[in-house]
Amino acid sequence: MIIMALDHVRDYFHNDAFYYGPTDLTQTSPFLFFTRFITHYCAPVFVFLAGTSAYLSGRKKSTRELSIFLLKRGSFLVLIELFVMPLLKTFNPTYPYLQLQVIWAIGISMIVLSALIHMRTIYILLLGTILVFGHNLLDKVHMRGDGFLSFLWSVLHEQKMFEVGHFSIFAQYPLLPWIGLMALGYCFGSLYAKSYNEWKRRILIFSVGVSAILLFMILRIDDTYGEPAPWTEQKNMLYSFLSFINVSKYPPSLLYILITVGPALIFLSLAERPLRSLGEKIVIFGRVPMFYYLAHFFLIHFFASIVGIITGYPGMIVLSKSVYRTTELKGFGFDLTTVYLIWIGLIFLLYPVCKWFDNYKRTHQQKHWWLSYL
Repeated sequence: MIIMALDHVRDYFHNDAFYYGPTDLTQTSPFLFFTRFITHYCAPVFVFLAGTSAYLSGRKKSTRELSIFLLKRGSFLVLIELFVMPLLKTFNPTYPYLQLQVIWAIGISMIVLSALIHMRTIYILLLGTILVFGHNLLDKVHMRGDGFLSFLWSVLHEQKMFEVGHFSIFAQYPLLPWIGLMALGYCFGSLYAKSYNEWKRRILIFSVGVSAILLFMILRIDDTYGEPAPWTEQKNMLYSFLSFINVSKYPPSLLYILITVGPALIFLSLAERPLRSLGEKIVIFGRVPMFYYLAHFFLIHFFASIVGIITGYPGMIVLSKSVYRTTELKGFGFDLTTVYLIWIGLIFLLYPVCKWFDNYKRTHQQKHWWLSYL
C-alpha cells in the first residue's frame, strides 16, 4: 500500500507524466521504469490476498454469511469506484470521466466470489486456474464499435475507451483474469488453516513462487504464450532486460501475473514471522485499507492543486478528464527525485491519521457496522 502511493504521486507530480508512459522504452529512463514496475506488484497482490482474506474470514462465518458479506463489500467497492474515486481524482462534480480501475476489479471479483464459494474448493481452484492461465487465448478476439457487446467485452477482457457525448468511460481493468486471481487467492487461504504445518506451508509457498518465476522465464524467452507484447533487443543489455520484463497489465497477462505474484509469494514465505517495531507501524495502513486509499488520493490531488496554483497551472484543481488526458498541464511537475520526496512526506503525513482511524475503528466497530468496510 505504501508502494502503491508512489505511482499515484508520480501520476500527479512527475513532469514527464503528461508526455509519455513510464514503460515507454523509447523515452523512459531505467530509474523511471523501475519506479513504475515496482508498483506493478500492488494490484495483483491486493486481489490475490483479498481472496485469501475472504477465506480466512470464512472460518468465522457460515458459507451463507460469508457470501452475503462478500456481496455487500463487493457492491460497496463498486459504488466507491463509480461515485467517490472520480471526484477524488478530478475534483470535478460533473463526473465527466469514469475509470473502471482496481477498486472496481476487486469489487466485482468479490461479488463473483460470493457465488463461487458455494462450490467445492477444488472447482474454485480449477476455475481460477483456467481464467489466469487461459485468458490470453482470447487476445485476438475483438469487438468493434461502441455498442453494448463491445462494452461488455471491454469489461471482461479488452481495455477500451468509450465516449458518450461529453462523458467518457474507460474499462481499464478487464475482469476475467482478476476474478481468476482472487479465486486462486481464496484457495491459497486454505494453507493457513490451523491444522496446516507452518514449515510445510512456507516451503510450499516458496516453491510455488520460484516455479512462477521459472515459468515466466521459459514462456518469455521465445514469447511462447501468455503475453501479447513481445520483447525485443534494445540499444543495450539493460534496456533489453527492461523489454523482457515489460509485460502487459491491462488486462494482466499470464506473464504479468507470474512475475508479480511469484516474487510476492517468495517474500511472503520469508516474512512469516512475528512483527517487529517497523512492521507493527506498517501494518497500520493495512488495517484501514479503504480509508488509506481514499485519503491518499485526496491528499495527492489536493497538494497537486495547491502546487498548480502556485506554479501557474490552475488546471490541476479540476481535471476535465484524467491526469493522463489533460494536455494543458504539460510542463507541470517536478523531477523524479522530488516525486520520491513528496511520496515519503505523504506516507509520514498519513501515518498518524491512519493510526487514529485504526484505533477509532477497533473501539467503535460494534456500534458502527460501516467501519468494517473501511
